Amino acid sequence: MEAPPIERHLAAVLSADVEGYSRLMHGDEDATLATLSAHRAIADELIARHRGRIANTAGDSVLAEFGSVLDAVQCAVEIQEALDWANGIELQDRRMRFRIGVNMGDVMVKGWRPVRGRGERRGPSRKPGARRRDLCVSPGP
Repeated sequence: MEAPPIERHLAAVLSADVEGYSRLMHGDEDATLATLSAHRAIADELIARHRGRIANTAGDSVLAEFGSVLDAVQCAVEIQEALDWANGIELQDRRMRFRIGVNMGDVMVKGWRPVRGRGERRGPSRKPGARRRDLCVSPGP
């Protein structure tokens, strides 16, 4: 049986995760999940507004593909600004802050399956020194 064809293309990939997610979950799972849902709704709307496509999510992370680096970076900046505002009502130790990385690279898509390849391997948690509210932009492979 022949494997289905794999599409390859150049894309800007935005990857985000929550700094201190395990700590937040340990403190109050219900409140953390409620805050994550609210923050993800904001991020998801901004990704769509900037012509992005959510390729994958897992726990506190999101991976989105953009046809333009400029769209991805503008989206990342707006996500950080919007989440800063949303965090204003939270207690200091319960604020949820995203680390966001943007990378340009060759990605592979197999049908509906998530983005794979060098473009998605440089998430914010893989960047030494990445902190909350950081936006890491890498030039690609």
